[in-house]
Amino acid sequence: MDLWIYEREQWNNGFSTVCGVDEAGAGPLAGPVYAAAVILPRELDIPGLNDSKKLTEKRREALYDVITARAAAWSVARVEAAEIDEMDILNARMLAMTRAIDGLSVKPDLALIDGNRDHGSRYAIKTPHITIVKGDGKSASIAAASILAKVSRDRYVSTELDSLYPQYQFARHKGYGTKLHYQMLDRYGPCPQHRVTFLKKWEARR
Repeated sequence: MDLWIYEREQWNNGFSTVCGVDEAGAGPLAGPVYAAAVILPRELDIPGLNDSKKLTEKRREALYDVITARAAAWSVARVEAAEIDEMDILNARMLAMTRAIDGLSVKPDLALIDGNRDHGSRYAIKTPHITIVKGDGKSASIAAASILAKVSRDRYVSTELDSLYPQYQFARHKGYGTKLHYQMLDRYGPCPQHRVTFLKKWEARR
């Protein structure tokens, strides 16, 4: 599939600098939600580029290095678990994506946003943009952003959070609601990196 169709269309519409934006980690019970924004050189060929969810961890790691080395600009940002609890996950996703776009060293004329949401009750994407449902499998820029966001979050949870709270075995489940994670919650209770608002099902069955 040609992953440059959406970018090409927007270049033809007069938007010379287009970034792709995606987030990772909206669903886990613990840790931050991450977002990335990426501006790729036009028509750059990155073999194997695809939606991060369709790639193995090894392939994502290899593509991360290629993308960060060859992108015209890239930025990764996050919103912490406590911030997610304070607002809600939709607003946290919008804030993370806004932070990622704002962190780019090159200001984009247009952002291609994965999904169908561009605002919550408190935070909204202010940069001119279009939303693309399942854009991480349709747009090269969004696919690249999905990889940077996913790899960055997985690295953080597997190293820093895992070393801070080894009893939860974050490196194994990445904060998602797996059987192992729930077993560790039953044994130790939540830590400061757990999203309290995501633990209602766990609390209800205690």
